[in-house]
Amino acid sequence: MKRFTAFLMMIAAFAAFQPASLSAGNGKKVSVVAHRGFWNCDEAGYAKNSIASLVQAQKNGFWGSEFDVNMTADEQLLVFHDSNVEGKSIEKNPASAFDYYRLKNGEKIPTLDEYLTQGAKSKTMLVLELKRHSCKEVEDRAVELVLQKLREHKLLKKNRVMFISFSMNICKEFARLAPGFTVQYLDTDYTADQVHAEGINGIDTNYRDMLKDTSRYDQARSHSMSVNVWTVNKTEAMEKLVDLGVDQITTDHPLDLRTVLGQMGVAERK
Repeated sequence: MKRFTAFLMMIAAFAAFQPASLSAGNGKKVSVVAHRGFWNCDEAGYAKNSIASLVQAQKNGFWGSEFDVNMTADEQLLVFHDSNVEGKSIEKNPASAFDYYRLKNGEKIPTLDEYLTQGAKSKTMLVLELKRHSCKEVEDRAVELVLQKLREHKLLKKNRVMFISFSMNICKEFARLAPGFTVQYLDTDYTADQVHAEGINGIDTNYRDMLKDTSRYDQARSHSMSVNVWTVNKTEAMEKLVDLGVDQITTDHPLDLRTVLGQMGVAERK
């Protein structure tokens, strides 16, 4: 009996001293989110926020594909990261003013309709970032139109789309008009406690800020909030964030993240 007890103590001691990278699995699952689609490949022509980048995120089976939405002066929704195109404000010009522009792979700037048409072809989570606009009235109208488009494409479902934004107003509007959907606030001017108090159920934080002060993670978890981090491109940071226990990691290098998860024995959420 003494020998058996000593053997169990040896096993417990060995487990206690395992490095985090070896013990990180423990039933964890992490979602891989391709930042602006899986653009960083030949097949997508290295074009961010393109239809091709969404197609490649879908074909590679990543859990999510993040993309950016801006509204034009004539209330058209364009999938484009910046608030302006070659110095020309998207919000202050009609959609036709940008017909000439081509992405790096030769595509036109996609409309949200075009993006959602492709998005409906797989189960890939659409991680929709609605960009800040000039005032609450414009932002509220943009939220309304985004939800309308999602309904039209039969994609307004909790397992098909989630919302992120640097605008607290936009996040609050999505939470109000789409209750129960995952909504994540991108900035750090509110603590996770304050974000929760505003009725928002998630945070999506710059990974450097998250690693610098992990109390933000602890606060979020105390409210059962979802936790995403952006934009994580270095393997060392990926490993630390997996060990921390985040739900999603947004990256320009989703294949590298997939490799890291495999090496750590952590399941990739599909």
